[in-house]
Amino acid sequence: MGKKHVRSLVLCIVWVCFFLAQVATAQSPPPIVLHAARLLDIESGRIITPGEVLVQGERIVEAGSSVKHAAGAQTIDLGDTTLMPGLIDAHVHLFLHPGAEDLQTVEESVPERTIMAVLAARDDLMAGFTAERDMGTEGAGSADTAVRNAIDHGRVPGPRLRISGNAVDVLGGHEDAIHFNPAQHVLSNATYANNIPELIEAIRGQFKEGADFIKIYQTGPDSVHDSKLATPYQYTEAELAAAVQEAARVGRHVAVHATGEPGAWYAAQAGVVSIDHAIQLSDETMRLMHDTQIFAVPTFTIFEYFANHASAPAAAAREHQMLDLHAQEFKKQLAAGVPMAVGSDVGPFPHGTQARELELMVNFGMTPIAALQADLLNGAKLLGWEGQIGALKPGYLADIIAVPGDPLKDISVVKNVNFVMKNGIAYRK
Repeated sequence: MGKKHVRSLVLCIVWVCFFLAQVATAQSPPPIVLHAARLLDIESGRIITPGEVLVQGERIVEAGSSVKHAAGAQTIDLGDTTLMPGLIDAHVHLFLHPGAEDLQTVEESVPERTIMAVLAARDDLMAGFTAERDMGTEGAGSADTAVRNAIDHGRVPGPRLRISGNAVDVLGGHEDAIHFNPAQHVLSNATYANNIPELIEAIRGQFKEGADFIKIYQTGPDSVHDSKLATPYQYTEAELAAAVQEAARVGRHVAVHATGEPGAWYAAQAGVVSIDHAIQLSDETMRLMHDTQIFAVPTFTIFEYFANHASAPAAAAREHQMLDLHAQEFKKQLAAGVPMAVGSDVGPFPHGTQARELELMVNFGMTPIAALQADLLNGAKLLGWEGQIGALKPGYLADIIAVPGDPLKDISVVKNVNFVMKNGIAYRK
């Protein structure tokens, strides 16, 4: 090849590279600078003034009191607000809504409930919840796989999701259709598994249909006598250990609905990732949860909602008694160093209102920063997104919200989110 041809080839390659660079630049969105009066540094527990975050695409590039304002950057001035990471709810039910839970799962078709779940996901996102863990479709099978995937592909707005499909339960257990006419053969809201082989089969089926983790009902029904919770367990420690081992085989984990003993102890011994509700725990269970970093997810908001919306005075009294016991025991769990995550059990109460959970956790003994760290840092870890969400740091996904006022002085401001960004896209501003 002659020198002339070589020179022409080099010029051609340079031109192609320049053209491709121009196309890439044209296709990439302009950087965004978010400016506000304050920014929450969740790891140090400090408020930085003022606060700015530089976003490029779906990632945070820089965060602090001042960031680089690149040429062509769009600046969004959020005024007298605090920039903070998007909220995380580690216990939601997208497929439930207020009303008779048992009846809605019988009367409403799975397609109808899936549409409702899409709307619920939108409401949660607009309230500032950019990541959630859906703890069972309550009889809608693996329909949450479709909701998660539609969100991930940008077809519908919603939080990033970890999903469990249908929860797992024993025959006659907590979510079985117990109070219906047996002749009608009303289906359970959970998948039956009565022994180790059936547990393994159910777990494999859930993962085949798209579940990210397994949710197991471990206790219930609950009653309180002389300040002591009574709740029958549903699986032995050996059965739960087999479930945990099967999930771990494919790199997944098990979370349990467990309100008290001995079910919570069996779950902790088995090595579950979280004990949800956790009303009353023994000293041994709390010690083991502390030592092995098993999260408790208190879900105070659902107990408060049931107490305030009971159908009769006697039912209201029972629910208030349960909530009071839960609040007392929560202080013991904090003192024992049980790691906490924030989950509301939203669904039976309106989606988009669950920031109340953070307020209740503060009311019952946590400081605002401890509650926020439980939500953001522990929540990211529990959902498997540690190092990606839960903080405003370079390289993290741009899940960012703004709230009026200072959440370290008044935690209730998280109920009034006025800006929401997820993956670098502003959904509310």
